[in-house]
Amino acid sequence: MSWFKRNTVGIVTATENKKEAPDGMWNKCPNCKKALLNVEQVENSYVCHYCDYHIRIGSAAYFSVLFDNNDFQELFANMQAGDPLDFVDSKPYKERLLESQAKTGLKDAIRCGHGKVEGQDIVIACMDFNFIGGSMGSVVGEKIARSIDYALEHKIPFMLISKSGGARMMEAAFSLMQMAKTSAKLALLSKAKLPYICLLTDPTTGGVTASYAMLGDINIAEPGALIGFAGPRVIKETIKKDLPKGFQTSEFVLEHGFLDFIVDRRQLKSKLATFLRHVN
Repeated sequence: MSWFKRNTVGIVTATENKKEAPDGMWNKCPNCKKALLNVEQVENSYVCHYCDYHIRIGSAAYFSVLFDNNDFQELFANMQAGDPLDFVDSKPYKERLLESQAKTGLKDAIRCGHGKVEGQDIVIACMDFNFIGGSMGSVVGEKIARSIDYALEHKIPFMLISKSGGARMMEAAFSLMQMAKTSAKLALLSKAKLPYICLLTDPTTGGVTASYAMLGDINIAEPGALIGFAGPRVIKETIKKDLPKGFQTSEFVLEHGFLDFIVDRRQLKSKLATFLRHVN
């Protein structure tokens, strides 16, 4: 005989009276797997308050974190990629673009805006990993170039937030040309003595790392971000050696002199504002 016997009927709720939690109210931390309330994530700048893991976010979230009252003027919002090579892999490139635009609500893998950070004008270009892996295509390069021209015209600092898997293979050489194009534009920004701030987030790899992502007057990164050119697996297979612990994390890159500092996203706005006050 069981040692426990229920004397009363348990609580029973009719199906029509059950209440479901709305979609998007809760998320799970990818690192510690604990449940996170969406409102608390927003208040904590999308950083897990249990383990301090920096959750991947897109341009909309970064703009809300950085711009005063999330008030900004979006620049070059309607630019869209073409298909100069009529590229087809598992599906046509044109079809892939349309699917990504419908899924993300974005035109391409970067958005640019002009606003204020603690009262100081700045142009921010932010990449979106959800759009074809944040890949750098002709639109990404062109929007960065035009944003730099805008910063030059208005004599204000420029910031770029990198989050990318590298160059977009569907555009081949058209994509690779953006490395030289953006680097040349950044040289003009430097000549005009206007600050360029790079923020490297998880992940920053490939041709993006090999060009504009590492050319800042200051290069900063978020904790634990993957930063590198080729992936760890490719490097390991090439050199036939095990890689050091923490290889290609922002902490490893900082230790080896490729970054100026690492900043917690919750302090990013105040750190950025402090830097702008010192250079203006």
